[in-house]
Amino acid sequence: MFVGVCTLELYIFHAYSLKDKRQVIKSIIDRLKSRYNISVAEVGQNDVWNKSEIGISCVSNSKSQINEVFNKIVDFIDNDERVEITNMEMEIW
Repeated sequence: MFVGVCTLELYIFHAYSLKDKRQVIKSIIDRLKSRYNISVAEVGQNDVWNKSEIGISCVSNSKSQINEVFNKIVDFIDNDERVEITNMEMEIW
């Protein structure tokens, strides 16, 4: 069994309040949960209105499958015009 953890730092365009930010982040988190078999939550930058840090975890029987899921997630978020990924960290055990 392998466990993967990915942390993404996001810059949110056109977020001028925490309400704007939470609306975008909640939408992204809900779509990721429904599309991929992962756990995801906002884990940092909670009080900054234009930045967010989300944590994603995945369990599988192969490292390559976890890596593939994380790559699909990054592509999915890259295609969202509301945010930009500013930093990414990934670990697989």
